[in-house]
Parts: sequence; C-alpha cells; structure tokens
Amino acid sequence: MPDNPLHRVLCIDLTNQQYRVEEKPHLFEESVGGTGIAIRLLEEECPPGIDPLRPENPIVFAVGPLTGLFPLASKTVAMFKSPLTGNLGESHAGGRSAVSLRLAGYGAVVIKGASESPVYLSIHDDKVYFRDASALWGMTNSHTIGRVIREREPGSGTRTIMRIGRAGEQLVRYASVITETYRHFGRLGLGAVFGSKKLKAIVISGNRSLIVANPKQYRKTYDEIFQAAVNSSVMQKYHQVGTAENIEPLNAVGGLPTMNIKESRFDGAKAISGEQMAQQYLGRRIACAHCPIACIHIAALREPYEQDPYFYKTSMISYDYEPIYAMGSMLGVSDSRGLLKLLDDADRLGVDVMSAGVVLAWATEALEKGLIKLEDLAGAELKWGDHQAYRRALKMIVEQPNDLYRALARGVEYASSQYGGADFALALGGNEMPGYHTGPAAYAGFLMGSRHSHLDSAGYSIDLKSKNQQSASKIADALIAEETWRQILSSAVVCFFARGVYTQERIARAFDVAGCDVRSETLLQIGGETLRRKYSFKLREGFSPKKLRIPQRILETPSASGIISESLLRETVSQMNQKLTSL
Repeated sequence: MPDNPLHRVLCIDLTNQQYRVEEKPHLFEESVGGTGIAIRLLEEECPPGIDPLRPENPIVFAVGPLTGLFPLASKTVAMFKSPLTGNLGESHAGGRSAVSLRLAGYGAVVIKGASESPVYLSIHDDKVYFRDASALWGMTNSHTIGRVIREREPGSGTRTIMRIGRAGEQLVRYASVITETYRHFGRLGLGAVFGSKKLKAIVISGNRSLIVANPKQYRKTYDEIFQAAVNSSVMQKYHQVGTAENIEPLNAVGGLPTMNIKESRFDGAKAISGEQMAQQYLGRRIACAHCPIACIHIAALREPYEQDPYFYKTSMISYDYEPIYAMGSMLGVSDSRGLLKLLDDADRLGVDVMSAGVVLAWATEALEKGLIKLEDLAGAELKWGDHQAYRRALKMIVEQPNDLYRALARGVEYASSQYGGADFALALGGNEMPGYHTGPAAYAGFLMGSRHSHLDSAGYSIDLKSKNQQSASKIADALIAEETWRQILSSAVVCFFARGVYTQERIARAFDVAGCDVRSETLLQIGGETLRRKYSFKLREGFSPKKLRIPQRILETPSASGIISESLLRETVSQMNQKLTSL
C-alpha cells in the first residue's frame, strides 16, 4: 500500500503562525491511533508541571484507522492538560470532526503556543490558514459563531467547525468546545484551553480518498458490522429514545442523583424522562458522520416572541441523559420547558452542562446552609426547581462579576475550598460527578478512571449487576479490565455505544482490512499499555490516590446498591492503584 496518511501529524504553532507535517508511523503502529497516539503525543509535547492555561499546554486531536471506513467509528479524541483537574484532560466528540480530519490527510493534530489576538484555524487539506477572529471574540452565542464561519469557509457538507463560546474566552475551567452545533468536547475544560490560546474555532475539511488493501474483504466486514449495528436492540434503543431512556429506570432503582444527592429518586422524573421528552418535543434525530443509528435527539421548543405573542420562534435543543440529570433532577427541575432552556443556555455559552449542573446544585445547598449569602449571588436566588434563577446564575458564572462567581467558574472542588461545604461538593478526582448514584464501582471509576467519567469503565453496570456484593479486589479487576478494552475502542476510534457490536474478533478483522497490522491476541496488550501511559501522565502531573477526597454526601444517601461503605471504596481505590502501576 502507499504511504499511510493516517501516520501524518499536523503540528501548528499559534505563537508564530507556522505549521509543519511530521510522519510518525512508528507511533501509530505501536498504539493504533486515537487515544493511543494522543497520549504519546501529549507525553512528548506537554512540559511536566505546566500551568494548563499557559501557551505550552498542547491540544492534541487524533483519529483512528477505522475512521471514515466503518460505521460508528465516528469520534475524535482530544487530549490536553485539564485546567479543571490539573492532570490528564481527555474528551471525545462525534459529529463530522473525525471524518473531516481523516479526509484532510491527518491522523492527528497538535496545537501549541498562543496567539496575541483572537484567531481561528482554517485547515483545508495541506493548507492551514490563520484567520482573524477579533470580530467573533466576545459573541455570547456559539451558534452565531458557527453560522458566521459557515458563510466564510469552503467545504460545506464535509467540513467540521469546532468553536468555543463566551465561557471559553472567560476561562471557565469547565468550558466546552462545540462541534456541528449538537456535539461537544464537553468535559475537563478544553474550551478554556482554547480561550487561553486566543483560539476561537477550528475548521477542517479535506478531499482525500481512503484506500483499502482488499476491497472484497472490506465490503464483507463492513456489511457484517453494519448489520450487527442496525439489528442490535441496544442500538435501536439509542435511536428510538436515546440515552434519556435511562432516567426512569435509574430513578426506579434509586440511582438518579437528585437535588445534590440529598435524594436518589426524583418525584419529577417522569416529566423529564426520555419518553416524555420525545412525545412532547422531539423535532428530529440526527447522526454523527458514518453512523446509521442517529442517537442525537433534538427537541423543538416553540415559544412566542415577547414583543408579539402572535409570532413564534422555534429553538432546536439537543438533549441526552447526562444533560437531563445535570440540569433536571440534580437541580430539582421538573419543568421540561425550563430544563430545555437551561440546556440551550449552556450550549450557547459553551459550558460543560454536567459540571455546571453540579456547581449550581452545590451553590443552592451552600445558600441553604448559609455558607454563601444571597447578595453574593447578585440576584439569582437559587432554589430547587427554579429554572429561571439557575439560568441567571449560569450566565453570571460565565461573566464572573464577583468573587463567588469567579470561584464557581473554577469548579465545585475549588469553590468548596473557599466557602466550605466540601462534604456535599460532588467532585471526584476534581471533576464534577456524572449522573449515576449506583454504588461503589461507579464511584471508584469516577475517582480513578483516566477521565473520572462513567465512560471510563461503566462502573454503574457492575453495581447494578452485583448489588454491592463484590470485594474491592473484584471490583478493581472488573473496572480495569473494562477500561483496558475501552482504550482499544477509543484508539480505533469507535463510539462506546457500539462496544457490543465491535467485539475483539470483529475489531481485529476491521483493523486488518484497514491496513492496520494488529493481531487479535495483542489488542489487550496495546490497551493495557495505553492505560498505563495515561495513568503515568496523571501521576506525573500530581494525581495522588491517597489524597482523593470522597464527598461525605455519597456515603450518606442510599444508592441503588444501598449505603456505600467508605472503607470498601477506599480499598477499591487502593487496589486499582496497585494494579494500574503494575501494568
């Protein structure tokens, strides 16, 4: 086969507005792509101990050998040093970003330095343009930014447009990067890293063809994966109702975080359930590039104009389980229209909705307990269920008019260190918690996972199957085994929703026809090495399992597995550390 464009790394220097392309076949051959190549590039490019908001902090984007060739291999991996946690930042996004990057002829992009004035990058095949973004800087609506760039740039239909909102400019530590309007690099503050570099957006398009060594075998493997995906009952669930289907089942078993986990069941769950949202608001379903499932559910919210009630505007708002938990049950919001408006605000401002919801929940309880004062909130009198107050506070977190909002913009871990209330500050490893109060395996995964995310190892699934009956060692083994395999999926890069479709045997055959020389028996070795490197990077940047804070609240409120034992949780963390350091 000819030289593989996947092995090309585009290196961009924002400070000097220069770029170059490096060939790194050995890295891709050893680590496949995606997460595997991203952590190696981060190790090479990120100076130890660097402030995440310094120009030296690199942004790495990477795709994998299945991108553009097989269904559901549709994610781009972003890696950076997180301004929220101070260690590994990793976020994945769908949309068109992965296919656009692959068709432009790159397996990865590394962005370093910082511009003196706002810019956006325009990458079209082998050319990189540094566009003036001064007119876009300060715009409060991320949708408007995308519209302006779409009108200026070529590549309609195949390009990706990644951009930050006002939150990224203001260095909110959990600012997101929005791509294709409805998808995000949401967690761990990539938007703030963009903002620190004065990087408003990135446009990528390309016209390369992807070549396979054996077209006949490629078609056979493709058809097998495609049929497995479209005939899967799990994937059908994602298409019909989406991840929001999880609201009522988790509520039924007592695993739905409610009002800052004062409770684990929400009386208003049905009103914001996936089924109810689909019945009342579903406007369309859309899919990431090269995905036959279309799991992205978009609500059509129709509202009259204030000045003329006889004329209406329709807002199209994406919703999933995690956003509904974060701005719904976590804040006691059962008004579905108010919930959608909160989600829309978060999207327009460019904040990670999960972190924002946990921060607002902590602030509500801190106000109740007298740790913060009403005047500190500048008129946003936070009360459970009051979506209007939460909307006002969300905007002020971005604008940061006073010390309290500046603290909230740095995350709940920092805010509680300044105002108290650490016992109910729901951050794990520095990252605000996901929406699963299911038991010790979930929380051990949040504490120790490379992204402190439910997507690291699906600990909630272990909890619901075992009902708190497993030992610390068995929980640790299960979590690490799952996370090890997920390094292969995220190196491919395959959507985790398709993990039941992409079995070890199928992914090995897909690699073979894609020209990736990886044998089935070596997959777990590669996954283990990638996980080891990620954990080593975290330790290098100051992560310490012994210093992990466990919020008292998660030990007090019964979970889906009952009361969580702190000793079991700490022993599981200790076991995971021992096993990860010996990989």
